Amino acid sequence: MNWRKLLLPLSGLFWIGVSLRNLAYKTGLLRSVRFKNPVICVGNLSVGGTGKSPHVMMVADILKDEFQTAMLSRGYGRKTSGLVIANYSSKVYDIGDEPLQFFNRFKNKIVVAVSESRVIGIRHLINFYKSEVILMDDGFQHRQVRPGFSILLTDFNDPYTSDYLLPAGNLREPRSGARRADIIIVTKCPDAFSVKQRDAILNKIHPKPRQKVFFSKVVYSNSAIGHRFTLESDEWGEYEVVLVTGIAKAKPFVDFVKLRFKTVHHMEFSDHHNFSIADVQRIDDEFDKIPALHKIILTTEKDYMRLKDESALIENLFYLPIEVELNDFDGFRNKLLNYVRKN
Repeated sequence: MNWRKLLLPLSGLFWIGVSLRNLAYKTGLLRSVRFKNPVICVGNLSVGGTGKSPHVMMVADILKDEFQTAMLSRGYGRKTSGLVIANYSSKVYDIGDEPLQFFNRFKNKIVVAVSESRVIGIRHLINFYKSEVILMDDGFQHRQVRPGFSILLTDFNDPYTSDYLLPAGNLREPRSGARRADIIIVTKCPDAFSVKQRDAILNKIHPKPRQKVFFSKVVYSNSAIGHRFTLESDEWGEYEVVLVTGIAKAKPFVDFVKLRFKTVHHMEFSDHHNFSIADVQRIDDEFDKIPALHKIILTTEKDYMRLKDESALIENLFYLPIEVELNDFDGFRNKLLNYVRKN
């Protein structure tokens, strides 16, 4: 028996609190601001590990060429406060690892901002940057803003339909919160799964008539990107790797790397881990222990944002970008753009 199920009575108390909060927003007792400009929210019901970052970037990539797009996040893990706009001198402690990852991907093609208050952040982006579309990262539970369009993510191997509320499970709000979504994406799907499996998931989700369900899978890049050069996949088999992860549910990434590199020495840290001087030294020591000539330190794109300023590692540090592939990309793109064009 999972020991966390012993905490179900506490989850009951959590349910009461969250349900009352949601009811207060639904009835207008607590104010929820709706903006004239299109606001798109990407989030989940669970505490993490659904692969949110690549999906947010996919949405931004769809929007950026047609609309003045801004991405707004809370900036988890940053040491600043208030509204901060990402720029070329931004560090991870200024805006957080995910916003820095977004800025690193898109540069000046979109505005990337962080703010504890999404209302203040959105107003600033509309008034001062003339942003036409706001992409709100991880804002599903941020009820002070009422988005015009919501995308909910759920993990194929750990769907919200089979999960429990905190602390017995990983849900931040009851499963009924999924009703607010316009699109539900089942993430991290295997390369091949049967129609029977798909239908079973759809039956559990039981989408409303207005909701559309998509399925996505992770696609890894063929190039590991370093400070000075890239390492192409046809060379990977010659290299020994110190693999550093500080993400939720790292196993699929670890398994992928183990299949493609010669030897892997995995150093696992918690999600959004702030690497200390001692951590960096440990990583460097592990790298130095490998006698091979062909060796690198490999990490995720998000972790790279927290490690790239460490001079002890930078010459040997590489990251592996990932993308997501949808079962019906054109359908997703059209539904998204139709909302924005109409609003």
